[in-house]
Amino acid sequence: MAMAWTRRRTTAPRYDQTFGDKALSAACEDMVMGRWEGAHELLATGTHRDWDRRSHRIRLLAHTAADKRVAEAWQTAQPRSADALVLRADTEVMRLFAAARTGTMPGRDALDRAAHICLNAADSYPQDPHPWVSLITLGRLYERGAQAMNQWWSELLARDPYHREAHHQALRYMSARWHGSHGQAYAFARDCAVYAPAGSPLLVMPQVARAEEFRHRTETEGTSPHAMVGYWAGERWDLMETMERWIAVRSPVEAAQDVADLNHLAHALAQAGLLVEAATVFELLQGRATRAPWSYTGDAEQEYVRWRDRSSRAAEQSDHRKG
Repeated sequence: MAMAWTRRRTTAPRYDQTFGDKALSAACEDMVMGRWEGAHELLATGTHRDWDRRSHRIRLLAHTAADKRVAEAWQTAQPRSADALVLRADTEVMRLFAAARTGTMPGRDALDRAAHICLNAADSYPQDPHPWVSLITLGRLYERGAQAMNQWWSELLARDPYHREAHHQALRYMSARWHGSHGQAYAFARDCAVYAPAGSPLLVMPQVARAEEFRHRTETEGTSPHAMVGYWAGERWDLMETMERWIAVRSPVEAAQDVADLNHLAHALAQAGLLVEAATVFELLQGRATRAPWSYTGDAEQEYVRWRDRSSRAAEQSDHRKG
């Protein structure tokens, strides 16, 4: 056992936005080269009804296509393709966010135009929740929030009441960074966790909300990270509940974005001093890291490695005491 833990500690973390989805990686490479055929094949097989995986794939494809015209080329070639319309809509949203990151906030006309494209995509494939995910994401860019947000949210829930990406986008919308407050965001996250079924990745939502609050307070309110030592200590009950209701009964078949959610949970457990429990989550990750939320508390890679090592040592000591 000790040798296994030591071997893991010497392994550098791996970063992969596709989370091991090789078919998605290949389709993104096609997009980079201006080809839409890989996306067409990818979205036509294996994603319908696995809405979380479909959304993860569409969003990463849209990020890849945002600075190109390949989504338009696909739509022109296959104007009746619902998949092409859905990807085009999400690509429009990603373009507006890319512009906002450069400091150029899109105007109301541009936002309304993107919303219209998303609604057309929803009409083309009525069962698909993703066009409503695109709209919920887009809603953050409206100056005072989107007036239709409640309607968009209702449409999403009617199609998939536990849609992972949609709930994370709604959490961002309600955060202090956008159109709500820390209290609103956390209340929403807690409701998500309370009503989510056992085994659902939505059970990690309170940890995501707390990490985003930490990030916002340190980046925009001038709060020193050192002044927030113990910030996660009050979250131990929530963390143990997440371990019991998600990790203990989690499906052996990973959901599309489990890697991101497991990183949030490992980070929160480590920060709260629950190192043995954190070691369990690090073991599930097997070195698959994400930049967020580790970058919120320091250098992302160094933070991941440091807490993984400390957690593995804590697990070794716990096993030794039990033995």
